[in-house]
Amino acid sequence: MSNELHGRVALITGASRGLGRDIAKRLADAGAAVALLDRKAHWSAELAEEIAQAGGRALPLGCDVSDRAALHAAFAEAAEAFGGLDVVVNNAMWTRYAPIPEIDQETVDRMLGVGIAAIVWGTQAAVAAMRPRGGGAIVNIASVSAKLGLPNAMVYCGVKAAVEGMTRSSAIELAPFNIRVNAVAPSTVATEGVRAMLDDATFEARVASTPLGRLGETADIAEAVLFLADPKRSGFVTGQSLLVDGGISIALR
Repeated sequence: MSNELHGRVALITGASRGLGRDIAKRLADAGAAVALLDRKAHWSAELAEEIAQAGGRALPLGCDVSDRAALHAAFAEAAEAFGGLDVVVNNAMWTRYAPIPEIDQETVDRMLGVGIAAIVWGTQAAVAAMRPRGGGAIVNIASVSAKLGLPNAMVYCGVKAAVEGMTRSSAIELAPFNIRVNAVAPSTVATEGVRAMLDDATFEARVASTPLGRLGETADIAEAVLFLADPKRSGFVTGQSLLVDGGISIALR
């Protein structure tokens, strides 16, 4: 374990699978006590046990992040258990791709609920927990898709563009309280979920279009989150969206 976040407390939404899981493990490895929030508490409990076995401190939590009352209650539980919050990573997302004529009400409601409303509720709850401690860091997970058009991803691209806008606005509003707000914007990350969604041809096309010749790994994104969470390394950084995309956003291929 390292000590970049020793004595600090982090809460990660969507923590038990994929990208959120590795973010949580990396912050715990950096010395933070971590609250692990997922829609299924037993998933969070499994990860909490793994972190504890590695010498870390973890609290499993379960709720629907789009439910304002439930999310605020989970944040309050974490703050009470650990004495406050210093870092919040708004990572949870529910995604379905579809051609525009096939987008249905459930898809829009769930993607906006988890991808947009939950960041509003999470930011509110973070502020309540961070102000008594003199500040903190909020890291929202955006996407390179906020800047690039993708077919069959109208709602997803719109949600992630909204995340970047909310990041900038909240960074200005919360700066007087020493709460920094930034985003990490990955390109396609080679998680199990992504691999299951993409057929072989699409997967290989994503690799071929990335100048660095590979897709991102969860560890790449976790390191970027750690950078933005650590006040010693990014204490003068706020309102930014850090692209971690292997160069795909600047490539013409």
